[in-house]
Amino acid sequence: MNAPVSAAQQQSLQKTELLSQLIQRLEPHLPKHAMLWHNEDTTPYECDGLTAYRQRPLMVVLPETYAQVQAVLKTCHALNVPVVARGAGTGLSGGAMPHALGVTLSLAKFNKILKIDPVSRTAVVQGGVRNLAISEAAAPHGLYYAPDPSSQIACTIGGNVAENSGGVHCLKYGLTVHNVLKVSGFTMEGEAVTFGSDALDAPGYDLLAVVIGSEGMLAVTTEVTVKLIPKPQLARCIMASFDDLRKAGDAVAAVIAAGIIPAGLEMMDKPMTAAVEDYVHAGYDLSAAAILLCESDGTAEEVEEEIGRMSEVLQRCGATAIAVSQSEAERLKFWSGRKNAFPASGRISPDYMCMDSTIPRKRVADILIAIAQMEKKYNLRCANVFHAGDGNLHPLILFDANDADQLHRCELFGAEILETSVAMGGTVTGEHGVGVEKLNSMCVQFSAAENEQMFGVKRAFDPKGLLNPGKVIPTLQRCAEYGRMLVRGGQIKHPDLPRF
Repeated sequence: MNAPVSAAQQQSLQKTELLSQLIQRLEPHLPKHAMLWHNEDTTPYECDGLTAYRQRPLMVVLPETYAQVQAVLKTCHALNVPVVARGAGTGLSGGAMPHALGVTLSLAKFNKILKIDPVSRTAVVQGGVRNLAISEAAAPHGLYYAPDPSSQIACTIGGNVAENSGGVHCLKYGLTVHNVLKVSGFTMEGEAVTFGSDALDAPGYDLLAVVIGSEGMLAVTTEVTVKLIPKPQLARCIMASFDDLRKAGDAVAAVIAAGIIPAGLEMMDKPMTAAVEDYVHAGYDLSAAAILLCESDGTAEEVEEEIGRMSEVLQRCGATAIAVSQSEAERLKFWSGRKNAFPASGRISPDYMCMDSTIPRKRVADILIAIAQMEKKYNLRCANVFHAGDGNLHPLILFDANDADQLHRCELFGAEILETSVAMGGTVTGEHGVGVEKLNSMCVQFSAAENEQMFGVKRAFDPKGLLNPGKVIPTLQRCAEYGRMLVRGGQIKHPDLPRF
C-alpha cells in the first residue's frame, strides 16, 4: 500500500510540473543562458536590499529584447504564474522579493542609453540603466539627471520609477515623478503600454503619476524618458552642528519658513555621524547631537546670498558651529558621509533595517526623541539620517538577523516608528516603497475601504493579480490578523488612526 503524499511532497511535485511547463514554453523565445532555475543560480535573486526576508524564485529569466519580455509575460499569464520584475536589487522594502511559484524577470540587460537630446533636455533610456549613468552621459552637454538616491551608483531607472525614488537633492528638484516625462513597458498580459508623452502633457487620463511609485504592480518598465537640467554654475554646502536635537529640528523648519528652498537639507544624529566619520573621515563634528548639511546652488551671486541667509537662520536657531565649503572637493567631502551612511552602518552592526517614513518638518525633533525612547524599549540601537527638508526619515535599526528574537524586536521597533510617524501627520513611506516590509503598517494608515480602492486600480491593470502579488496593499484578512496581534500584545498606541 502506497504511503500518503505529504503537503511538502505535493508542493514539490507542483513546482516540478510548473517549472517543466515554463521551460518548454519559454525555450522557443529565450536563449538557454537567459533562463535560470537551479538553486545555485537563483539564490542570488532571493532578496533585494532588505535581506531579512528571502525567497528563491521558481525561475529567473534575463531577456535581452522587448519581444522576449513580452513573450515571458504572455507565457506566465497563460499559465497563471506570478511575475516579479527586478532591476539592480537595491530596494529596501522587499519589493523585488521573488514568489516561490513565480518567475523573477530581470531587466539587467536593458542597460542602453538610447538618446540624449540636449535641445529638449531629455534622455531616453532603458529600464536597466543605472541612475548615475544618465548624468555621466549628459555631462558633456552641461546637463544632468536630478534625482540622486544614495544608491545611484548601482540602482536602475526602472527601479527608481517603481519606487518613486528621491535623493538628497529632492527638496529643490523633486522626486522621480517630477523628473520623468514618459514610461513605456508591458502589462502582465504582454500588452505594450505608454504612460505620459514627450510633451509636458498627454491626452486622456494622467496615468504617469499612477505607474510611478506603483512598485511593479501595474506594468513592467522597459523604457523611460527623463528630464535633464543644466548643471549649476556653483554649489556650496553648509555643515552646521547643534548640541540639541530639538534645536536642529527647529532649524530645519526655520530655513523653509524663511522662504529658502535649499538644493539639499539633510540631518544626521550623533550615532550616525560617528559611524560615517569613522568610515569616510568627512570632518564631521563628533561632539554634536546632530548636524545639518544645507546646500545652495546656482550662480555665484545666488549662492553667496543664499548661503548668507541660511547661515543667519542656523545661527539664530542655536548652531554651535558652522562650516561652509570653500571648494568643490570640500563640498563633496561634506556629502561623502551622508552618501555613505548605509555602508557605514553595515560596519558597526551585522544587519540593519532601514525604515522610511515621513513626518511634517516641525515634528523632526519629536520623532527623534520618540525613537530614542523606543531604543530603550526594544533594547536595540538606532542611527538616524534623513532628508530633513521634506521630512523623509531613514532610521537605521541595528540588529543581528541570526538572532530570531532581535529580528522580532527590530520588526516591532520599525512598526512603532511608522505608526508614530502616521500619528504625527506623516506617512509610512517616503521613497523606499511598501513592498513586503510595510504591509502591516498600511493597515494602520489606511482603512479597509481605502485599501480596496487601491486594489481596484491594481485589478484594472492586472485582473489576475499576477504582477508582483502579495505586496504593497494588505488584504482585509491580513489587517484583521495584525489588529488582533496588536490587541493581544497591548501594542496599539494610537487608537484614533484609521485601521482594521
